[in-house]
Amino acid sequence: MNFKIFRAINRLAGHFSLMDMLMILISNKVRYVFIFVLGLMWFRNDSGKKVVLNAINSTVFTLLINNLIKLFYFKPRPFMKRRIGILIPSKTDSSFPSKHTLLVFAVSTSIFLRERFLGSIMLGLSVLTGLSRIWVGHHYPSDIIGSSFIGTLTSLVIDKTSRLFRSFVRL
Repeated sequence: MNFKIFRAINRLAGHFSLMDMLMILISNKVRYVFIFVLGLMWFRNDSGKKVVLNAINSTVFTLLINNLIKLFYFKPRPFMKRRIGILIPSKTDSSFPSKHTLLVFAVSTSIFLRERFLGSIMLGLSVLTGLSRIWVGHHYPSDIIGSSFIGTLTSLVIDKTSRLFRSFVRL
């Protein structure tokens, strides 16, 4: 099932040059949109600073989780096991988890928990990022789903922890 869904998405790559360019752009450059949004939020007000700090903490913990998983688990990328089209070069490290997807979901969830409208837009960009990683041939759908779950869960835990810590500090 995982490969069938992968194949249904990835087989479109190389047939629609405009979509290929868009997916490559999203896959490679969307992180700069996230950095830009966090920069704007930092300078907006104090609640924006809290969001940015939570996003940074979530990113750090998500990267730690990523490194820990990759120490103990290796899943070959789709192009390593099968003959498929890839649109951009890739590392040959483990396919799971997808670091791109982990990070964008960690940041977008941090934003969503405090700013619903902007967070919804950022979550949409996160979904597109995951889709683009399948489109360009670097990850399976299960890698994207698992990574989005880990990134989201990490941000939820960080948010709850920071709220709890702030309530103790006020006492």
